[in-house]
Amino acid sequence: MVRLSALVALALVAVLGAFTVRVSGTPVLPATPYDYDGIALPSYLDVPPIRGEDNTPASNPVTDAGATLGRVLFYDTRLSANETVSCASCHRAEHGFSDPAVRSVGVDGGLTGRHSMSLAFSRYYLSGRFFWDERAPTLEEQVLMPIQDAVEMALTLPEATARLEATTFYPGLFADAFGTPDVTPERMARALAQFVRTMAPADSPYDRARQQQGGPPGRPLPGFTAQQNQGLGLFFGRAQCSACHRGDLFTGDQPRNNGLDATVTDAGAGGGRFKVGSLRNVALTAPYMHDGRVATLDAIVEHYNSGVQNSPTLDPRLRTPGGQPLRLNLSAAEKAALVAFLETLTDGSIATDPRWSDPFAITTASPPAEPASQLTLELAGPNPVRTTTALRVGGAGAASVTAEVFALTGRRVAVLHDGPLADTTLRWDTAGLAAGVYTVRVRAGGAAAVQTLTVVR
Repeated sequence: MVRLSALVALALVAVLGAFTVRVSGTPVLPATPYDYDGIALPSYLDVPPIRGEDNTPASNPVTDAGATLGRVLFYDTRLSANETVSCASCHRAEHGFSDPAVRSVGVDGGLTGRHSMSLAFSRYYLSGRFFWDERAPTLEEQVLMPIQDAVEMALTLPEATARLEATTFYPGLFADAFGTPDVTPERMARALAQFVRTMAPADSPYDRARQQQGGPPGRPLPGFTAQQNQGLGLFFGRAQCSACHRGDLFTGDQPRNNGLDATVTDAGAGGGRFKVGSLRNVALTAPYMHDGRVATLDAIVEHYNSGVQNSPTLDPRLRTPGGQPLRLNLSAAEKAALVAFLETLTDGSIATDPRWSDPFAITTASPPAEPASQLTLELAGPNPVRTTTALRVGGAGAASVTAEVFALTGRRVAVLHDGPLADTTLRWDTAGLAAGVYTVRVRAGGAAAVQTLTVVR
């Protein structure tokens, strides 16, 4: 986790120091590859039941060079027919590697048939099957399908291979990853799969509390508000959410019909059954469900509270003993508590860690000076943030303090303070801002400190 925190800090320097621009052609890569095979779960998750969910095949372990190649491929628009779409076009880091659009836009403006599923924690799904309908038996097979899809990227694999071979840099990246410069679809698939499997950030508020507590999930957590712990108790208890979103991974084991429709029009994996993905980073991945029909977490909770529809293939876990669709009859306070708990599952580093960033983007200005060790900025309020939060500044002394909020693009969206600091607590009202990841930077006497926060709606 120390390594992850250091890399997040490096990413924040890039975000705060300048705007970024897309550079077509050649990726900008670090002289020493980022550490991908060293990405590890916190110790409370590094246990046999969790490791047993890992679908990484022995024939394709994650390596630094392999995931580096996969990162470049993931962001490269060369892999679409008109060179306008990449994997990242529909799986955006700031949205948990999902898409804020209900359906994603392909090469010629066509729309995908289903909503873009989040790729985060894809590694931890035992069967290893992918897509909402699980038609891809493995991640290695899945990653090549959008490239060839007529709506999404519309490129044949021979064309893709030829384009990569014609560059000055891909043969070297393939040689680093696989020993020889040969560019093949099988190697493309292996590299892309390696990169996707690294997307498992585990430093959310829930992770930090669980790491402190240990033991089995479902008990009240230290540092949580009363509302968050109430939601946790409902999730693992009366609301029965954990029956399908299991354990600390919050993921399923097989496709299920979750009662969206009484008359099934999209069969999915059969009978309206769809993959049960992980709820990690769920505050970033709206809209929800296979067709993106549900816009907010509040609406998700209401679906399971009062909206489950009956059909012959409705999952038994959503039926009463008498066979009718389950009704939870939650109060307004209980529904709000469930949402508050779900928001604790988001780790904002998924949008800021340079290992998952676009290598074809570079900064257009110099980064700010290194933060001085005496200046600190600590959370004193909730994160993720629904309305307001607070941060505490330390070590500023008598220096004038500037506190600013930046979007991931580098655009400044708010000034929290500018001048002498009488009260060390800064308050931030997020009204008017879209959901997403933001960074607060304070400067005082030539020093700087930063904090990353996630706004949810």
